[in-house]
Amino acid sequence: MRPQVGVIVILRIAVFVILALGIVAAPGLAQERPYFVTYDHHMEEPGNLEVATNPVIGRARGVNTFIGNWTEFEYGAKGWWTSEFYIDSQHTMHDSALLTGFRFENRFRLLLGEHRVNPVLYVEYEHVNGADKTLKEVVGFDSKEDHSEPNREARLERERELETKLILSSQIKGWNVSENIIGVKNIHEGVWEFGYAFGISRPLALAASANACTFCRENFTAGLELYGGLGEWGDLTFKGTSQYVAPVLAWNFPGGTTIRVSPGFGLTDQSHSTLVRFGVSHEFSGFGQQVRKVLRRNR
Repeated sequence: MRPQVGVIVILRIAVFVILALGIVAAPGLAQERPYFVTYDHHMEEPGNLEVATNPVIGRARGVNTFIGNWTEFEYGAKGWWTSEFYIDSQHTMHDSALLTGFRFENRFRLLLGEHRVNPVLYVEYEHVNGADKTLKEVVGFDSKEDHSEPNREARLERERELETKLILSSQIKGWNVSENIIGVKNIHEGVWEFGYAFGISRPLALAASANACTFCRENFTAGLELYGGLGEWGDLTFKGTSQYVAPVLAWNFPGGTTIRVSPGFGLTDQSHSTLVRFGVSHEFSGFGQQVRKVLRRNR
């Protein structure tokens, strides 16, 4: 087994063990957002830790099918501040598997309380290589052809990027409507690349059942995402960009675990034919408090 492939396998096993343990842990009240690309204004509860894995299967004519994945650790630092750390990896059919880098993200809610429009500022540092295939966002003139290069060559390309988003999110009679304006800039060179994401979703039922249950309608959230590139600085356009539409479905378990699925479809010649996304996450309530207790005990 290649060293990096072994690391990926061990990492995935560790994440699934954590999630399996989380299923039998104390019940939580998490309601994970159903989107994969779009962000809404809901933040992680202060002191809670969410662990998730999010594979995406990409298919396109002339490009080897691949599985990209990001493993995330999301922590609620404050009621208005959520921080996340990501580890990216991928496996390409007829090629190889490798770790592709990491990301560090922070989201800041600009207005406390609920408003007609709830703005959130998103800032992320990306330290990845050219073989990254998570497609966590689509910007500029990103194309399926970017993923046709062999891993042994693409991994030599170093990408140190700053990503920003203005998140605008609203709750309207049970519906969530979210718009994201995305800007990405290579720290050392290049111009700003732009993209967008739009999401709309709603629980299948708004009223909660009297007793906790797994298959109650309020535990399911369905919606739709639209996302794609908007060109770059000095050339804002839809022409020559990748565009996707993707229905989404999230299933929130009473114990704090969420399963999500989203079959995405490319709308332009530059897009992948399909991007099928899956997600499994679990929220550990009171994680920060437990860590502080352990640290105090060991003083």
